[in-house]
Formats: sequence, C-alpha cells, structure tokens
Amino acid sequence: MYTDKTLVCKECENEFIFSAGEQEFYAEKGFQNEPTRCKACRSKRDHSSKRELFEAVCAECGQTTKVPFKPHLDKPVLCSKCFANKK
Repeated sequence: MYTDKTLVCKECENEFIFSAGEQEFYAEKGFQNEPTRCKACRSKRDHSSKRELFEAVCAECGQTTKVPFKPHLDKPVLCSKCFANKK
C-alpha cells in the first residue's frame, strides 16, 4: 500500500507531493528511483531540452546518421538500426 510522500525538487527546491498513484505507476513500470523534480520543473526541462544532433557515419553499415552527442574519432558510432541489432 502506497501513501503520499513529500519530496523536495532539486531544481527549484520547492516541496511537491509524490502521490500514492504515482508511486504505484512507478512500481508497475519498474522505475527504481523517485522523481527528483516537481511537475513544473520536469515540464520546463522537457520543453527546453531540444537536443542538437550531430552527423556521423555508422561504423557497421556505413550510412550517414544523426546522433545526440558529438562523435569522437576514436569511438565507433552506430545508427539506430545497427544499435538495436547489437542489443
């Protein structure tokens, strides 16, 4: 049985409620950690986190792809299809 918890947002440092329903949802999805940001800060972060994409050549298939990190010459980069096949 879950009960509401009061947590402190690491972004704005305001208290927020981690409801029993949210805790049950987290448990069903297998999430191990409690949220660290309030809903407002999570929403603001999601909307402002438009990632810059970098062009790279897949080390497996040789196709040009875009990745959300700056590729380094000493580490291979895989396109999403080849990356999924590795798993």
